[in-house]
Amino acid sequence: MSEKITYKDAGVNVDLGNEASKIFYKASKLSWNNRVGKFGEVKSSQNSFSGLRFLDLGDTPKGTKVSLSSDGIGTKVEIAERMKNHSTIAFDLIAMVADDAVVRGGVPISLATVLDVNSLSKDKNVFKYLQQLGEGYTKAADSAGISISNGELAELPDRICGYGDFNYNWGSTLLWASTSDKLIDGSKVEVGSSVVFLQEKGFRSNGFSLLRKIMKSNFGDEWHNKEVDGIKLGEEALIPSTIYCKCVVDMIGDLGEDAKCNVQAVSHITGGGVPEKLGRVLEEVNLGLELDNLYTPNALMLKCQELASIPDEEIYKTWCMGQGMAIITNEPEKVIAIAKEHNIDAKVGGKIVSGQKIRIKSQGFFKKDEWLEF
Repeated sequence: MSEKITYKDAGVNVDLGNEASKIFYKASKLSWNNRVGKFGEVKSSQNSFSGLRFLDLGDTPKGTKVSLSSDGIGTKVEIAERMKNHSTIAFDLIAMVADDAVVRGGVPISLATVLDVNSLSKDKNVFKYLQQLGEGYTKAADSAGISISNGELAELPDRICGYGDFNYNWGSTLLWASTSDKLIDGSKVEVGSSVVFLQEKGFRSNGFSLLRKIMKSNFGDEWHNKEVDGIKLGEEALIPSTIYCKCVVDMIGDLGEDAKCNVQAVSHITGGGVPEKLGRVLEEVNLGLELDNLYTPNALMLKCQELASIPDEEIYKTWCMGQGMAIITNEPEKVIAIAKEHNIDAKVGGKIVSGQKIRIKSQGFFKKDEWLEF
């Protein structure tokens, strides 16, 4: 007779999984308040993580369009694992999908997530870490003004790995809505319009494979514990993504609301950086950019650039370099004022010009204050 093997022996503990799911249910339930009285309010007939819940579409505004956006955190998760601090990683998860939605004039509504962990029993601190994830989940949803309507948690012991004993991948899908008059396609961008940048103090959630390679090559396997030139490497790398969507929705107006300012286009500065992301916006109108007043990049970005001898032209196509989102507008003062109401630093970084060149006055390590052309 063969040896008796249980599901727990194979690395999956159903009882612990149910307890973990309850943590996330409680965290997500708090986020339902963000849509009370609005399009997409969460309704539930059962007070249970496995209970039925749905979104109430109410009196749907005429011409309403809905869409979905999906993304994940990528390898930034490893930074949280190294620092044993998972309290902010949900900001990266939600920023990647919610801030993509407003680029098209969408209003982020509700989120569903999939959290795959390697084990719920290998690390004795696992429930402390899950509690951190849950608390960050609620705070990030509040920052985005969305509800978390559904989620899945699974143990995949042979498929998930990373640094330390608690490893995971976290992905999400966001439902967003807009109306015909609010959709943004960039066709209204014109010469002379201002480009207002919303500041990003960290890396957002892009380019971490490059960051980790540079750090390991220069400072060894435990690089996250080191301090170099006054930079605490692990802490600087973990800075959470700023969530801009609530601020931008305030500019363009929620469903059924009027816009507070004229927004011609929006660009979410993630992988590909300023040249690629803003370049996509300008393809519609065959115009160019002249940017002479950009934010200074994160100190660790500049240190990575120095250590790996990455040219300024290349680094601006890799990381956000201090700019998390761009708003193209002919009413920059109004845009900046609304951003400040949301405690987000904003400033005019440049303007739209004729032609198709993108010119950036660099704030990088090697060519600071020199012009770069793309």
